[in-house]
Amino acid sequence: MAGSAQKSSWKRVALYLFVFIVCIVILYPYFVMFTTAAKNNDEMYAANPSILPKVWQLSNFIEIWSQAPVFKFFMNSMIVAGGATLLAIICGIPAAYALARMNFRGKGVFMGAVIMSQMFSPVVLLVGIYRLMVDMHLNNSVWGLVLLNAAFNQAFAIWLLRGTFMSISAEMEQAAKIDGCNTMQAMLRVLLPVAAPGIVTALIFVFINAWNEYTIALTLISDAAYKPITVGINVFYGFNFIQWQYLFATSLFATIPVIVLFLLIEKHLVKGLTSGGVKG
Repeated sequence: MAGSAQKSSWKRVALYLFVFIVCIVILYPYFVMFTTAAKNNDEMYAANPSILPKVWQLSNFIEIWSQAPVFKFFMNSMIVAGGATLLAIICGIPAAYALARMNFRGKGVFMGAVIMSQMFSPVVLLVGIYRLMVDMHLNNSVWGLVLLNAAFNQAFAIWLLRGTFMSISAEMEQAAKIDGCNTMQAMLRVLLPVAAPGIVTALIFVFINAWNEYTIALTLISDAAYKPITVGINVFYGFNFIQWQYLFATSLFATIPVIVLFLLIEKHLVKGLTSGGVKG
C-alpha cells in the first residue's frame, strides 16, 4: 500500500510539473509583451536589450489612448464582435432547432451546404465580398463587418447548436406541450435553458473569431474612424520606425475583452451544465 501511495504521489507531482511547464510556455509571450510595453525608446533599441526594463515606464499603457484613437478602435471591435455574435446566435438557434427536430425536404442538402460553407476561407472570396459590399454601400462601414462576421460564423454556430439540441431528449418538449406549451414556448422555457452550455460555447467561439478577424476588415475599411482594433493597431507602424511599446501595450488591452467575457460567462456555463431536466 505504501508503494502504491508513493507511486500515486509521484504521478501527481509529475502532473503538476507538466501543467506548470505548459502554463509557462503559454504565458511567456504575454510576459514578454508586458515587459516590452513598459520600456522606453532607448531600451527598446538598445544594442544589448534585456527582457526586464531597467526603468519601468508604465505610463505607456496610458499614453496609447492619446497617441492614437485606440478607444475608437476598441468600440468598433466591440460593435463588430458583439453584433456578429448576437446575429449569429439569433439566426443559428432556430436553424439548429429545425435541423435537430424537424424533417423537411432538402434537409440533407441544407446540412451539406452548412458543412461545405466552412471549407471556403474568406480570403478566397475576398474579391467577391469586396464587390458585394461596394454595391451595398457597406464597404467602409462597421455594420458591413458585423454582417460578414456573422455570416462566416453562422455555419459553425448552427452545427454546434444542432448537436446540442440533438443531445436533449425530445420527451422534455413533449412533456411541456402536454402541460399546455406550444412549440415556441417549449423551446424558450425548456429547451434553451437546458441547451445553455452549447449556446454559451457557440457564443464564445463566434465572439473570439469576430474579435480576431483581420483580413476582411483590412480590405474593406479605409477610414480610421471605422477600423477595429486588429487593423487600427497598425497605426503604430511607421515607414522606418515602429513604436513597439505602444504596439504591445495596445495588444495587451486587446486581449482583455475576450478574457472578461470568458470569466463572466463561465459561471453561467457551469449553471447551465447543472440545470434543466429535473423538475422541482
